[in-house]
Amino acid sequence: MGVEPIPGEPAAVATCGGERALVVADFHAGIEAGLRRDGVELPDHAPDRRESLRALVERERPDRLVFLGDLGHAIGDPGRDEREEILGLFDHLPADLPVTLVKGNHDGDTESVLERVDQSVEITPGHGVRIGEVGFAHGHTWPSPDVLAADVVCVAHEHPVVRLEDEVGGARVERVWLRGDLGPEPFREFHDADLDVDGELVVCPGFNDLSGGTWVNVAGQEFLAPFLPEALVDGEAYLLDGTRLGDYRRV
Repeated sequence: MGVEPIPGEPAAVATCGGERALVVADFHAGIEAGLRRDGVELPDHAPDRRESLRALVERERPDRLVFLGDLGHAIGDPGRDEREEILGLFDHLPADLPVTLVKGNHDGDTESVLERVDQSVEITPGHGVRIGEVGFAHGHTWPSPDVLAADVVCVAHEHPVVRLEDEVGGARVERVWLRGDLGPEPFREFHDADLDVDGELVVCPGFNDLSGGTWVNVAGQEFLAPFLPEALVDGEAYLLDGTRLGDYRRV
């Protein structure tokens, strides 16, 4: 029971409701088109993203694929590039693989694309969904009480990264997982109720490495989710390869 990151990958396997679910956050299909509109020219990485996810599905053979929000990049109507990438991605996934999209802030009209795919797709409300003892919410808004009552709550939205420096002044940025106890106070205040909250919180890295992120160990950076950092008690950071960095604020 629980959520286990896949070593070396920005993805996890969750055991929930009798199923093994492959969990992927912040895919951001079509991001290059959005960056081009902002004046940033980049090669198209859509084939690489598609192949990375296809290979993960083939290797892990999950019972379900969970997109933890922001499958697409456009906040409003998906453009041509985004639609083509999403449809091409689903064409390369097993047709009998059930998919859950936990709706994020960039998934405004993703339904119009997913109604054309072969897979059975469930699209949840923004407050998330609970599957067995694992709760899933994108994190741009407040999770529901049912999600918060799960043993493990997975959120995304932050694309958490750390800045690592060496002794000679070199620096690099690495994607990380954040894990800690789920603090109940911000949720009790928002929902104005004495909620049953006593689980673990997992903040997932972004699958798309072009989408930027929250630098969790840099002074002055602020979290995007309305319940962070208060809801992440004794939070620790882990690199994608599994290296434990300890308290994310002191990395």
